[in-house]
Amino acid sequence: MALPKTSWQLCLLAILGGAVSALLVIVFTLSIDLLQQFYLTKLGDYTSLSGISRLLLPIIGVCAILLFAWLTGYHYLRAGIPFVLHRLKVSYGIIPFKNTLNQFVGGVIALSTGFSLGKEGPAVHLGAACCGYLGSKLHLPFNSIRTLAACGVAAGIAACFNTPVAAVIFVMEVILREYKVHMFIPVMLAAIVGSMITQSFFGPSHGLEFFSNVSLGPEHYLPLILLGALLGCLASAFNHQLVLIIKHFQRWHIVTRLLIAAVITGTLGYFAPYAMGIDSSAISFSLANQDQLSVLFLLLLAKFLMTIFAIGLGVPGGIVGPILGIGAIAGTCGALMIMNVLPGEYAASDFALMGMAGFMAATLNAPLAALLAVVELSNQVELIVPAMLSIASSCLVAGQFFRNRSVFLMQLDVLKLSYRKPPIESSLQKIGVTGAMKTEFDLLENPPPEAIARVLTSAKNKALIIKKPRQTGCEYYFAEFNTPNQGPPAETVVKHKMTPLSSQETLAEAYQALGEQRCGAVYIYHRTEDNILGYITFEQIRRYLLEGKLRS
Repeated sequence: MALPKTSWQLCLLAILGGAVSALLVIVFTLSIDLLQQFYLTKLGDYTSLSGISRLLLPIIGVCAILLFAWLTGYHYLRAGIPFVLHRLKVSYGIIPFKNTLNQFVGGVIALSTGFSLGKEGPAVHLGAACCGYLGSKLHLPFNSIRTLAACGVAAGIAACFNTPVAAVIFVMEVILREYKVHMFIPVMLAAIVGSMITQSFFGPSHGLEFFSNVSLGPEHYLPLILLGALLGCLASAFNHQLVLIIKHFQRWHIVTRLLIAAVITGTLGYFAPYAMGIDSSAISFSLANQDQLSVLFLLLLAKFLMTIFAIGLGVPGGIVGPILGIGAIAGTCGALMIMNVLPGEYAASDFALMGMAGFMAATLNAPLAALLAVVELSNQVELIVPAMLSIASSCLVAGQFFRNRSVFLMQLDVLKLSYRKPPIESSLQKIGVTGAMKTEFDLLENPPPEAIARVLTSAKNKALIIKKPRQTGCEYYFAEFNTPNQGPPAETVVKHKMTPLSSQETLAEAYQALGEQRCGAVYIYHRTEDNILGYITFEQIRRYLLEGKLRS
């Protein structure tokens, strides 16, 4: 499991971790439904509340979130997909328990009290945390824990939307940002398990199957390209305004920020109740009022502002759900505007689906994930080609004219959270030390110099590790002959002090320990530093970087 190869052990753990992650996401979803039953006549329908109730509900929700965050520590309130991306880079997907606790409780409260947020952010966090915890408790190599955390993400998304294929592509395109077979197979298995479990609880529905079958032909391709261009502009405005809000308010205390988000959400919800909550109510309203451009435009503006302030000010929740809602409303508005420019018949529901695909693709910079998400959610393969046109034009306009990037990466940049590693370190992180270490060595305890030379001469294929007891513990040294490049062939014994590395570490940590002196070796231990399993030399790492070979 330490090597970048497909292993049945990791696949088995992916199935187990995916099942637990999916069950956790189902408990999260049921908790939201249970809480909403106390004050809503229908789940997600905030129109049943009075205007004053809609104004006060988000404020009450934020007070509950802040109370729980105060008990655990405000700095543990950070959660969601950007935080998971950060933890995957800096700690191989191992997430602090208190962050996960705040994500669960805060997410349930926020999604129950009308904030324009999605379930996928908490689902990603909960899945990654669950599988990362499993891997760390089993003392797996860190590179395997990273893959296992990605499996939890896939299971969480599949359990949230019942879209296993889109979940796999989302993980590869957005979370890991690389396609490797040894990662793809366990991630795929976890997504399948997540989807199977959610189907057993909620049935086979995908959530958007109420859309009628698409009726888009070649005569609609030009309008779809124009729609994509509009969506690209809107997505760029969404991302950049979100970043501006984060940048402006990030020095404010979390209490102030969340209260501002609650007041904005409550005020907008007072006038536009369909903009509150997750995407389903906004989509249903836009389809029911597809001929009223002014009403839809106001709904779009309210949903847009609610989402960027909720996400930008730190309310725990996801962004993909609101993105789908904004895309559907924007697609319907686009259809009405294009009707006035180009002749022809346009079905607003078809353009709503295209709006969802194009806006999601441009916002997340994930065209393939957006395409498959909309196809699976609507259960309509026929929209692939039209959706590709909308996605291609929206991504092209957003990237080329507005320099738009993934909203998650833009958030990480403005928050100054690391998500990149140097190419050398990224390459070495994929291999655990136990997969590259040498296990043949002689261990001598405080030997005299002549004994060191004698053992090195007799054991040509083995390394010599010297143990020197100290009052505070033991120190280990790696001994080797040093033959000068010039002059008489005289060999001298050189001893390099060895740095201990846990068996969970990767070659990246070994390189960091040896990179400055560019010689010597590290020793690998299990549980205790005196339980030596093997060693890795700098020459091995250098050879791998130059030739792709692990063992010399």
